[in-house]
Amino acid sequence: MARRGPAFYDDPEIFARYTRTREAWPDNPNDTLEQPILRELAGDLIGQRVLDLGCGSAAFGVRALAAGARSYLGVDGSRTMVARAEAALAGAERGAVVHADLEGWVAPVAASDLVVSSLVLHYVADLDGLLGRAFAALVPGGRFVCSVEHPIFTSADCGGQSGPCPDCLVDDYFVLGPRATSWLGGSVVKHHRTIEAYVAAIQEAGFVLDRLRESAPERARFTDEAEYATRLRVPLFLFLSGHKPGMQVSPPHG
Repeated sequence: MARRGPAFYDDPEIFARYTRTREAWPDNPNDTLEQPILRELAGDLIGQRVLDLGCGSAAFGVRALAAGARSYLGVDGSRTMVARAEAALAGAERGAVVHADLEGWVAPVAASDLVVSSLVLHYVADLDGLLGRAFAALVPGGRFVCSVEHPIFTSADCGGQSGPCPDCLVDDYFVLGPRATSWLGGSVVKHHRTIEAYVAAIQEAGFVLDRLRESAPERARFTDEAEYATRLRVPLFLFLSGHKPGMQVSPPHG
């Protein structure tokens, strides 16, 4: 049976495979492609109040606080991920994490300067609702940055493989909706949306779209030439950034 959203990572065997893959693979896509581009789009974090929707282990939060963010709040629906995030943020006075279902949790209104979401939105059924709450959470001029699995992958079950393979064919690309896919030895539901659908959802939530990027690799981030060549073949991730209209309001000091 396919698991939905964060519950997938609460399976001990799946989480163990996930951890081993990240730690034993220096050129893993998260560290060579996804996180560097997400951080680049997030930009200068000094003085920023950061809200992280689907924070996972709070890796972004640890870096944000080290880079001068005023505060960091991570939210995740996986108990296992939240426990890891709490451990990562231990001792950080300006960092906190909440265990909650993103499709029901309501963020404090106009309390964030930056909302980020890393590889989570393709697990969310009610994307419009979540984006609306993200918009409300931002101050005028506040920014929203997200990454998702590229639609060419959510449109096909690639057997858990994170790269081009003979059987990973784009199919029913314009048929939007949930699809069960194999990943890390289990089955999980992801919601397929086209690039056009993501852009429309961002704009309909009220954001002004600033950038759209795909995961073009940079050679300097790879230790393996063959892995770099593989990542030139197809995009793994899609990135979108936008802002809430209005003049940026500086957070109060103290």
